[in-house]
Amino acid sequence: MALPNNPGNGDRKRGRPRAFAEKTEQNTIKALDRALVVLSELARVESASLSELAQSLGESPATVYRVLTTFALHGMVESDERAQTWQIGPDAFLIGSVFLRRTSLVDRSRPILRQLMEDSGETANLGVEKDGSVLFLSQVETSAPIRAFFPPGTLSPLHASGIGKVLLAYAGEAYVNRFTAKGLQVFTPHTRADPDALADDLAEVRRRGYAIDDQERNMGMRCIAAPIRNPHGEVVAGISVSGPTSRVSPDQVRELADMVIKAGHAVSAAIGAPAAFGTPYETAAD
Repeated sequence: MALPNNPGNGDRKRGRPRAFAEKTEQNTIKALDRALVVLSELARVESASLSELAQSLGESPATVYRVLTTFALHGMVESDERAQTWQIGPDAFLIGSVFLRRTSLVDRSRPILRQLMEDSGETANLGVEKDGSVLFLSQVETSAPIRAFFPPGTLSPLHASGIGKVLLAYAGEAYVNRFTAKGLQVFTPHTRADPDALADDLAEVRRRGYAIDDQERNMGMRCIAAPIRNPHGEVVAGISVSGPTSRVSPDQVRELADMVIKAGHAVSAAIGAPAAFGTPYETAAD
């Protein structure tokens, strides 16, 4: 009997059937692919009627209804009979949460986020890059009456986010060029939608070690973010504090930046970053 790793087995990769061929089209279930497109669109819009969802996808209502009904049987979506709308269901969250459990980043950052919130008095956030946006993975809210709110799963544009600008700053010139080539949406008068202005801002982020979202996504809100590095020293996530400009004033930016950088180093160390990136004692550059 041939051993599993015997070259006589054709060096077939484990987890693939014997008939597997390196042709994606031949190994795709079209109906499943279409169904997942429906699920992704519903997740994007959060709530939609059958006709709205069908129209946005360019599919017939009958087709979309069959997909939704099938997903509903498995708890992946659910319907609001009174509003005649569909939403993502609880079992979709349970499946998605497996991703969060697979990585130690979320679990290991949680106590550090909580400490950052207590030290700063503002909401603390954790985010990573996903398809040109910041995907918020975790948040610890302040108890202050006016506060930022980015629930896990929220997406925000990279160029108009503190964490997003941290991720862009260390992503490399080629990635930034591809990102800006698509055009940069303007959200407020403070949004850096000009590629040259954004490039200057990203250079400043690298110089001082933190980014500032100064009312660039929402008027009246300010965010300060710092990088998180993996065991290879690569920036893989960002950590931030967000709050109203009345509390996060220009005079407080330096003090808060030191807190955020310290928290970023602490999370980096917790996930195995080299000591040069993992020390919690470095403070913001002048």
